Amino acid sequence: MNASVPPPGRSQGGTAPSGGSDPRAAGSVGAKNILIVKMSSLGDVVQSMPVVHDLRVALPDAAIDWVVEEAFAPLVERVQGVRRIVTIADRRWRKSRFSAHTRTERQAYLENLRAVGYDAVIDLQGLVKSALVARQARLAPGGFTASYGNRSEECGYEWPVRFLVDKPVTMPTRVHAVQRYRTLAAGALGYSFDPVPVYELRHVAAERQRAVVLAHGTTRPDNEWPEADWLALGRRLAAHGFEVWLPYASDAEQALAERLANAIGERARVWPRLSLAGVLDHMATASGVIGVDSGLSHMAVALDLPHVQIFSYPRAWRAGPVGRAHQRPVGGERAPTLDEVWAAWEQVWATPPGPA
Repeated sequence: MNASVPPPGRSQGGTAPSGGSDPRAAGSVGAKNILIVKMSSLGDVVQSMPVVHDLRVALPDAAIDWVVEEAFAPLVERVQGVRRIVTIADRRWRKSRFSAHTRTERQAYLENLRAVGYDAVIDLQGLVKSALVARQARLAPGGFTASYGNRSEECGYEWPVRFLVDKPVTMPTRVHAVQRYRTLAAGALGYSFDPVPVYELRHVAAERQRAVVLAHGTTRPDNEWPEADWLALGRRLAAHGFEVWLPYASDAEQALAERLANAIGERARVWPRLSLAGVLDHMATASGVIGVDSGLSHMAVALDLPHVQIFSYPRAWRAGPVGRAHQRPVGGERAPTLDEVWAAWEQVWATPPGPA
């Protein structure tokens, strides 16, 4: 499991991952200040985090900053090796573009963004809005901006981006999301990386509980799993001696969590509405997570917990957990059955943590 330490303080050291080639031998560009631009959404931000570890290994003297939407800044603060977070509130600013308060906040954001001259600005989002943010950053002499040079299947990308950055990096046409982020940064800066992603996501140390988080919430209706199956799964977990923990992020999710808890019984517990940092710390004390393809499932992957990720549409190849035998996707072409999810849980629960 990832080491757990209290949130305050950041280690600035870095070691090469065990096994595979050492990225520091790959002739990396000597960048001292690097800016990552990845503003949203929750799952995408989490899946971008291994880039920080790669950079720390390849360029141990570099300082790494990150531009992110204000809602997700508390999670990025937990990534070991991030020196400075530049918070943007574009989602909120769009609601009152011309107000004096918005203009003041935008000016403060730009001053913060341009406080450092960067040797490399890596746009991991690949959209026009993120490429424009990258262009707003101040470059050091010889510095450059980089993003994707082409579209990859099932990945967000807007074609003008290749003309808005200094270094468009050619990408595979079919690639896992985490691999895509890592490949972009490595291609821009000239290093290689170990195949297994490392997140280095800090959380408050606490005793592990015999409990399973059911991450049932999703913003995609086509990825929902039937309520009857969640209920049957929760009852089966309770019968096997697990507590069932139910988070939520909206009123609708809260109503579902409360219905499930009432029907499962005394071993079920609905979490209070928590900040993202609070969700992270609570989840880190669980025995594992079973969830749909969502930001919370990606947090479970980042915490290196035993995890089953449920897919009701064919996207597991792009977004499912990779590289660890105690984390696996299930479903894809159709929603998996209860028995398929349970069989996957039994497999990950019986598998020692570690690379596959």
